[in-house]
Amino acid sequence: MHVTSMEVRRFRNIERAVLTPCEGMNILYGDNAHGKTNLLEGLWLATGGKSFRKAKDSELVGFGQKDAEVKVSFYAAGRGQQATLKVSTRRSATLNGVPLKSASKLMGVFCAVIFSPDHLSLIKDGPEERRRFLDAACCQLRPLFVPCLLQYTRMLSQRNALIKAVKKGEAVMDPILMDAFDERLAQSGEEVRRFRREYVETLTPFVASTYDGLSGGREAMTVRYETVGGEGDLYAALKGSRAADLRAGFTTVGPHRDDLEVFIGGNPARAFASQGQQRSAVLSLKLAEATLLANGYGEKPVILLDDVMSELDRSRQEYILNHIEGFQVFITCCEPTAVRELTGGKVFHMENGQLTG
Repeated sequence: MHVTSMEVRRFRNIERAVLTPCEGMNILYGDNAHGKTNLLEGLWLATGGKSFRKAKDSELVGFGQKDAEVKVSFYAAGRGQQATLKVSTRRSATLNGVPLKSASKLMGVFCAVIFSPDHLSLIKDGPEERRRFLDAACCQLRPLFVPCLLQYTRMLSQRNALIKAVKKGEAVMDPILMDAFDERLAQSGEEVRRFRREYVETLTPFVASTYDGLSGGREAMTVRYETVGGEGDLYAALKGSRAADLRAGFTTVGPHRDDLEVFIGGNPARAFASQGQQRSAVLSLKLAEATLLANGYGEKPVILLDDVMSELDRSRQEYILNHIEGFQVFITCCEPTAVRELTGGKVFHMENGQLTG
């Protein structure tokens, strides 16, 4: 899978830009706030997802404009295709000229993996971001995970509402009813854990290999899925935690409390890793995700790396530029000197919303 051309109009600060990339490494450089990341954002919209910068659709439209348009021509499933998105207060999309019910219907047609500085929260912040990473990856690779996660989330919300009502004296705890409720919650929760654990086990060797390449073998990265309560018997854990849950006002054990632990050199990355190591760790997770997507779909996704070079030493920059093989890659950076190690590919310059190269 690769992008053959892209055109954006009235998109953020870009009045019009046309990008014709190569099938390998593509570098977009220029000063901050001149439009580099906007192009990646436009490419990401073609996946059917929302802005990776958590922007509202209306914020994607250029100042004083009524709408924005993004056209992405790409090769996938053995043929050339085109996704067109129009953005105003909401998004609409067509695929190969056929209108779609919603832009989200592009999911699974054009696939990409995105790294942005915001994703450093995977290491720096608490477990919620890491659970979100796991669930998003599982949703793409395992369609059966979606209804399982939805059922668990819905039942967890109902259990939390009941616990809160009991704590406030607005309801009475019925042990027989709770037994039945917890049994169903445990069934879906154990399935959520099974999917996540299988994904982490598959992800682990690719993460380790990528980080080894980035670090030049100087240190090792490992990941581990850590459960909070109920390892092997979530029902018993839920039943045993009821008193603690009533004191806390919410369910204290289960998949919604689990974590993906990340270690570098045997130490927890969140507490001991440097900025460069943390960035390398997140990048390793993202590149491993891309590899698993490629194995799952039989087609390699496009890789989008926003401001990935910052805080990386020269050897790690060289690895990114020349050792991500077989994927089409788009990288943004501020300084052209950051791409001095590039041995192939294409380089584009963005200035004041104008693209050249």
